[in-house]
Amino acid sequence: MAQVVRGVIARAKGAPVEVVPVVVPDPGPGEAVVRVQACGVCHTDLHYREGGINDEFPFLLGHEAAGVVESVGEGVEDLAPGDYVILNWRAVCGRCRACKRGRPWYCFNTHNAKQKMTLEDGTELSPALGIGAFAEKTLVAAGQCTKVDPAASPAAAGLLGCGVMAGLGAAINTGQVGRGDSVAVIGCGGVGNAAVVGSRLAGAGTIIAVDVDDRKLATAQRLGATHTVNSRAVDAVEAIRGLTGGNGADVVIEAVGRPETYRQAFYARDLAGTVVLVGVPTPEMTLELPLLDVFGRGGALKSSWYGDCLPERDFPMLIDLYLQGRLDLDAFVSETVPLDGVEEAFARMQRGEVLRSVVVF
Repeated sequence: MAQVVRGVIARAKGAPVEVVPVVVPDPGPGEAVVRVQACGVCHTDLHYREGGINDEFPFLLGHEAAGVVESVGEGVEDLAPGDYVILNWRAVCGRCRACKRGRPWYCFNTHNAKQKMTLEDGTELSPALGIGAFAEKTLVAAGQCTKVDPAASPAAAGLLGCGVMAGLGAAINTGQVGRGDSVAVIGCGGVGNAAVVGSRLAGAGTIIAVDVDDRKLATAQRLGATHTVNSRAVDAVEAIRGLTGGNGADVVIEAVGRPETYRQAFYARDLAGTVVLVGVPTPEMTLELPLLDVFGRGGALKSSWYGDCLPERDFPMLIDLYLQGRLDLDAFVSETVPLDGVEEAFARMQRGEVLRSVVVF
């Protein structure tokens, strides 16, 4: 029987979000209903509200979440009511050409729940990244649920569902940061600071945090950056080169998603170094680089989707590190807010006052 819960929607481009009744159907084949315990307030949710993703309003926002499985549909065998899960937005299919080549983190056929959650008048909702977790309960594909140790705090664990995983994975999976490497991270919000943490976990020797906000740089230093650069005050490229023997960094992670900062990343890397783009650009942005420089500098220019993660591999491992005290996910939780506090959390995020606000239920 369908349930009615409270959820946060974006009804129109730029309009303040609203808390409204949301109808959650019983799970169909391959689906699960999850009782959400915590959900991070991510920039991507704001992009949805601002029409930066698509125009399929109204959106049911929220996607960076942890909770407990309440019920599962027909054919679901590896998930059961009571399982503690982190929700992920890339449920791999196991059958596409990427999966068959042994690269499931590139799956070209990820899937979501087939049924739609709705408003009480029957209006279909578009769940953010196929999840829609600013709601007391949500309907997802069973493959979007990754079981982890229930000892982990939901407010911290849920952050692996998007931003923290994106940053950690940009360093560890995409950038393949190794022991003793030099790393520069441009943009030290939640994703960028997670890249700092990932670089430290991977054993980087020099970790340079770059931002225009001294508060974010101070946080990066607490999380493991060995050096900080305020790019309002100095030339970021020259500063990174100066801290790496004049060579540039082995890996430069761009966590802003703008042409200007991507150019900084490109020229701040060592010859044959790696640039990783994990910041999300907007559709109208373009990039111009001298093709001779692209050729002559060698190395690799990579994009990192979701930190090139495989949730069933990476989430349990990272939660184990968290429970061992080796990965401080709690440091990313700046505040907890109620469901009706999302609009104010967006404002604090835009002002750079928080790493993550987390809605708790």
